[in-house]
Amino acid sequence: MALDTDITFEGRDEFNRKSIAEKAIKLLRSDISVSPLVVDGSWGLGKTEFCLKMINLMKIEDTHHLIYIDAFKADHADEPLLTVLTNVLAVLPENKQRTLIKKAMPALRYGLKVGGKALVSHLLRQDVDSVAENLEKEIKQVTDKAIDASIESLLKDHAKAEKNLQALQGALKSIAHEKPMILFMDELDRCRPDFAVLMLETVKHTFDIEGLQFVLITNTDQLKASINHCYGRTIDAQRYLDKFLKFTFTLPSTKNESGGESVSASVFHYKKLLNKSETLKDLPLNRVHFFDLVKQVIKINHLSLREVETLARHIEIYQTLSDKESRLNGYGLIVSLLSLVGILLVSCKPNLANAALREELDAKELGHFLGLDNLPVFNDGETEPSVLDIITVILGPECKHNNQHFVCHEDEQKKYWDSQIRSFYPIQHPTVQKEQRLKIVIDAIKAIYLMT
Repeated sequence: MALDTDITFEGRDEFNRKSIAEKAIKLLRSDISVSPLVVDGSWGLGKTEFCLKMINLMKIEDTHHLIYIDAFKADHADEPLLTVLTNVLAVLPENKQRTLIKKAMPALRYGLKVGGKALVSHLLRQDVDSVAENLEKEIKQVTDKAIDASIESLLKDHAKAEKNLQALQGALKSIAHEKPMILFMDELDRCRPDFAVLMLETVKHTFDIEGLQFVLITNTDQLKASINHCYGRTIDAQRYLDKFLKFTFTLPSTKNESGGESVSASVFHYKKLLNKSETLKDLPLNRVHFFDLVKQVIKINHLSLREVETLARHIEIYQTLSDKESRLNGYGLIVSLLSLVGILLVSCKPNLANAALREELDAKELGHFLGLDNLPVFNDGETEPSVLDIITVILGPECKHNNQHFVCHEDEQKKYWDSQIRSFYPIQHPTVQKEQRLKIVIDAIKAIYLMT
């Protein structure tokens, strides 16, 4: 696969990952056995971009053949060996291509012959089922002979296969001796479980060759799910993976600021998207309350970079489609905050957004999304509640289910929360009266769903 040489750490490294790539490259160039090396991370964390930047960084010193494989694009072929060899051939000069093809053909042919015999066996069984009763015995004898012959042939082929595999490995080792190879296998976690596991086993048993290393860019939790899907829940998927993988590191979901403070990479990405967007850059989304609300939802729900991009897109859609008075810069703090909650639900928890549309919203589920399971207790002079606390206390009582968790029963607490809520908006304002505040959230949801 042709790589985009413009994707580099010099062009953009907002998450300070260049130093991580440099350390990984140092390990790959060392004598330490780290292959297969795994770059782990959840979906949407920017693993593919990190991989491409790492390859382009490594190209500066031309020490290895660097091969990028998108496993997900090959998953339909069901031939991991063929997938890897095709990508290896692409970086070799023509004379070495011919040598490798000659050595690879017998190993590949064995796989096809096994598949063909399985098909013949299936067809024979189908024919037996359809034979008249008086011919059944005769056909069975013929079929038994055919199966015996197939087994004998299969055993011979298996012995040849071992020899052919060794020849293929020898050819690869000879090529890698001249210039080592590193194969970067991306998107393995998106593949069908059976293909993902077969690829792992192919890497382990076929390509464990001196001078040839693998870097797997994947989500190991999803790989473990694939293993359990193939072999059952009783198998210890982590122990199974440990047999295949030599070294794993996880891309951090935080970045270090110049002052040493660690901030969420997703929060940083959100702030960058706000400033970059022509639709969003002039909105008050970077200000206190607005930014705090989104920042806490990102942290509480562990939103990935990709999910944050989806959120920013939904805010742009809302702002573009809404009436002027209901936009995020239009009609007052509380209306804008509650509208933002609606956008967050559509983007991050569409099941809760749909429940709100059906007037079936559960206060406990909404509170969990906003980081609050019950009505918090505060006293004057203590730490003030966060914007998420106040939003949850405003919306919780209006939910259909479990609303009692956010209802004030003690007079002192009721007075306290009333004063906090008043600081956000004038209670007498007709559009934000009680029993109407959840409607603002629902209106925002409808706007994004093109319902209003």
